[in-house]
Amino acid sequence: MFHAPAAPRPRKRSKPGEDSVSRREEATFQDVRIFLVERKMGRSRRSFLTQLARSKGFVVEDILSDAVTHVVSEDSQSSSLWPWLKSRSLSDLSTVNVLDISWFTDSMREGRPVPVETKHLIQDILPEAPKAAPVNKVSQYACQRRTTIENNNRIFTDAFEVLAENYEFNEIEGRCLAFRRAASVLKSLPWAVRSVGATQDLPCLGEHTKAVMKEILQYGRSFEVEKILSDERCQTLKLFTSVFGVGPKTAEKWYRRGLRSFSDVLAQPDIHLNRMQQSGFLHYGDISRAVSKAEARAVGNIIDEAVHVITPNAILALTGGFRRGKDFGHDVDYVVTTTELGKEENLLISIIESLKKQGLLLFSDYQASTFDLSKLPSHRFEAMDHFAKCFLILRLEGSRVEGGLQRAQGDGRGWRAVRVDLVSPPADRFAFTMLGWTGSRMFERDLRRFARLERRMLLDNHALFDKTKVLFILGCTKIFTHKGSHYTIFTLVLRV
Repeated sequence: MFHAPAAPRPRKRSKPGEDSVSRREEATFQDVRIFLVERKMGRSRRSFLTQLARSKGFVVEDILSDAVTHVVSEDSQSSSLWPWLKSRSLSDLSTVNVLDISWFTDSMREGRPVPVETKHLIQDILPEAPKAAPVNKVSQYACQRRTTIENNNRIFTDAFEVLAENYEFNEIEGRCLAFRRAASVLKSLPWAVRSVGATQDLPCLGEHTKAVMKEILQYGRSFEVEKILSDERCQTLKLFTSVFGVGPKTAEKWYRRGLRSFSDVLAQPDIHLNRMQQSGFLHYGDISRAVSKAEARAVGNIIDEAVHVITPNAILALTGGFRRGKDFGHDVDYVVTTTELGKEENLLISIIESLKKQGLLLFSDYQASTFDLSKLPSHRFEAMDHFAKCFLILRLEGSRVEGGLQRAQGDGRGWRAVRVDLVSPPADRFAFTMLGWTGSRMFERDLRRFARLERRMLLDNHALFDKTKVLFILGCTKIFTHKGSHYTIFTLVLRV
């Protein structure tokens, strides 16, 4: 007797979501949840790519939800993709990476989620910002821009400074200067930039700087900057050059030897630190901490007392960022001289001896004057002037500082080490020295450029030379004047 074949038992259908839950538990990369957009991709290709990704340990969601971290689309046209995404009622699209298919193929090739780069992103098109009210034309020269202490565009300038420093480490001077110029322009603006279009009439902003700004406006960060900040070499060089007396070349040499920390350097028996570097490591905690304006004034009182014992005709003037109105700085700079020409030559040596006798001198490096009037004007730019100068580390007692010292947490000492630079020009060069030691690096560079290109003059820390009349201009009576939180620089001789 033949029996009819038994009918196959119907398979129990799994509940929706059960398969995806089990796949998630087996996935290697739990923090990355991908959704593949079917538009322009097609159902069969989407299915194939889904299976491929899951076979490599990726979580691929079937439904677009708030759990998704990476949306991948073959359609890279943001004008059609983003309106569709916004219509999906997700709670916060700003936390989702919207990516071109290239990120997916790169990740499949590597067998892991690759870092998201700018080239992978499909960026939303921002609505056209309303046109800003007409503003005065911004000069290309920093010396002609009125700059406030308050920076309205720190989100951009901080990023530019990271990029500039990285190019400086890599000795790419042109790009370093470009980002420093761009940062200087944005710092001078009395308004915050809300769109790249608002910068179209501003000088010194090239394609690269605008691309970084656009990325920051779009995502709140620059991927290029984040890459630099996570780069071991960049961070190591920055750490080493933060030590007093360690320059980029020394830092690079230590890095190439495989050294990555201060303890690595100090443990090397064949590394012989010079006196400046030894003091830099010894007092690192103090001199890497900001100096307050009250501390700068206290240092000035110490120098003033010492110099007026030496000569009653002494002149002492605070320079650097504190003179520009800043509340904090990394060191304290003073110009010190005497009204008696020639008497300034030994002034710094006498000050150093006085500080040493008082027990206040922790380190000193004196450089004698090499100033020679017969060699002026100089057609070659030099970063440092030729006047006598000294680089000091002083012991500053808390009892001398109004409001007390800037202390690190847990520091119970009654004193701290402070970096102090002194320069001593002849009295007839005082105005030019003040100008050279007060402005920011970009201000000084642009002031020389303005003098040369717009006024046909040669300017440095020693003199101003009029090429059209072949004569020196001795100086101006008042270079800096404070006006509220602004500082305005008067170079009267350049406005003739």
